[in-house]
Amino acid sequence: MARASVCDDQPEPIGFADKRGREVTWAARSCSDRVALGLVGARELPVGESPALHSTVERLAAMAGVAKPRLYLMPDGLPRALAAGRGPRSSVVAVSVGLLSAAAPAELEAVLAHELAHVRHRDVVVQTAVVVLAATLLELTRIGGFLQRALLFVLAPIAAALVHVLLSPRREFAADRAAAAICESPHPMADALVRLDQAAELVSFQGSPATEPLYTFNPFMEEGLAALFVTHPAIGERVRRLRELDPGWREKLRAA
Repeated sequence: MARASVCDDQPEPIGFADKRGREVTWAARSCSDRVALGLVGARELPVGESPALHSTVERLAAMAGVAKPRLYLMPDGLPRALAAGRGPRSSVVAVSVGLLSAAAPAELEAVLAHELAHVRHRDVVVQTAVVVLAATLLELTRIGGFLQRALLFVLAPIAAALVHVLLSPRREFAADRAAAAICESPHPMADALVRLDQAAELVSFQGSPATEPLYTFNPFMEEGLAALFVTHPAIGERVRRLRELDPGWREKLRAA
């Protein structure tokens, strides 16, 4: 079983040289999207490198009623996507190489629509800032030398509590419903969730567990440090709710 593991190489500490709270908050808001992209190792994806994907995102963004986000690419094989930013007019969407190669076209559109729904609902504003602050708290434990384990024992629960207080699992159900509406069917999103969950069992990658809220689903094994940061509902429950948006889908499947 190859769910993602916690990465030993985390990004450099940010923003705490001056310990005044207002400056930390300002830094988290103004630079949070760039820091979040650094946490996941994403690079900007030029239009010339993937014109079809840019066109798809532009079309879906128009349907979602948001400005077209900047596109970024994560260079690993785990199918996943995320949205980050400061709102509907300033956002980014990142997709992995694994998602582009593994997802069927309809599933890819559904995942993109799900992320654009987070942009429309302004979930990205809170998600991005909270992830950056939580990741910073985890990074602070690395400067403790022989006290690192003690600091981790103290700061990790604080970071996790911050995540859970500010982020509700309901945001994922709402984004799933919005993706179903944008794609005019709940099934591509349901099928995508099943595929992403299965792929996470087979593909290994490493990352900071504090980034869990950014993704379409939870790619981490729910154990140890990573278990503290789980904010996504169970895949089975999300799929069930999506299928219920089309009560007659079983009969349609049999007729086909």
